[in-house]
Amino acid sequence: MKIRLASDLQLDSVVDGTGIRTVIWTQGCGHHCPGCHNPQTHDFEGGFEVDVDEVLEEIEGLESQTGVTFSGGDPFYQPEACAVIAKHVHKNKMNVWCYTGFTYEELLSMSKKNPAIMDFLNQIDILVDGLFIMAKHSYNLKFRGSSNQRIIDVKKSLKDKKVVIAMVDDVEADSNRGRYEKKGLYV
Repeated sequence: MKIRLASDLQLDSVVDGTGIRTVIWTQGCGHHCPGCHNPQTHDFEGGFEVDVDEVLEEIEGLESQTGVTFSGGDPFYQPEACAVIAKHVHKNKMNVWCYTGFTYEELLSMSKKNPAIMDFLNQIDILVDGLFIMAKHSYNLKFRGSSNQRIIDVKKSLKDKKVVIAMVDDVEADSNRGRYEKKGLYV
């Protein structure tokens, strides 16, 4: 099985989720959000293809990493390959974050026609969902680019059959107000 990547794996990221992370930059995105931070990842023919087994080998060799983050592009355009990799990440005792322009609800709906989407969702611990919207952009947002995006605890959301906003570093992502709140203080 192949996956199309935008670049080699990025080690030691501290901005793409909690802890020290490895980022897998997938290639291909149909959202084309104005102001996107990674427009070079939009072209579905860009980047390069690599065998998933090569990515799994790289994950085996990771040291001092808390988890792996899927970003891009949009990883949900390649759910089969991403699910295989994410499952391997969990076997290696790391957590999985994923950024997508789709909403959680859209992914659930899409999974009815494409079960690989649900396979991938089942392997994700934290999902940052929603399009990047330039008018809602702020550098004060932790782990997301615009205030409409949510940081979702996927395991709890699937279990409870409703969106459960994740607690990240003792800071609750408040999806109603689109900001982070900790005891009344905004960070």
